Amino acid sequence: MAQRIYNVLFLCTGNSARSIVAEALLNRLGQERFRAFSAGSHPKGEVHPLALRVLRERGFPIEGLRSKSWDEFERDGAPAMDFIFTVCDKAAGEACPVWPGKPMTAHWGVADPAAAEGTELERVRVFDQVARDLETRIRLFTALRPEELDRTSLKQRLDEIGRSRFGGAAGSSSKSP
Repeated sequence: MAQRIYNVLFLCTGNSARSIVAEALLNRLGQERFRAFSAGSHPKGEVHPLALRVLRERGFPIEGLRSKSWDEFERDGAPAMDFIFTVCDKAAGEACPVWPGKPMTAHWGVADPAAAEGTELERVRVFDQVARDLETRIRLFTALRPEELDRTSLKQRLDEIGRSRFGGAAGSSSKSP
């Protein structure tokens, strides 16, 4: 019997860094069980070059990554989402669309690497830390067996993952979308 593939949408305001990194990480780390997408409420229209650099240096594919609106996932024919994670505090505070199918949601806020200042090397380090924090959360997520948990237990586990703090780049909020 074929294993179910869960669709996951990572949301951020600009969809240029954090959500893009999360999309690339989950598509590689959860390739047999999860299909990841990303979008923004107010997309920048381009992926931040340092996000692409950090992904490439970590060996993750970057082909096909693009900044896009969450409107794409409300249209007819869009994949139905099983999980939706906000990765920035601003997006978590916005009124999100009503997603069909009642996907599980959680807030996994991490610091905005695009707002980092300093030398290019210092900014790359911030992007890399955000990627490490997201990777840790994604590894915890992919270790879950959603089909074995009731909705309440699963929601609790997703929220716990979002409250986990690693390496200092995590955001400070624990809001859910």
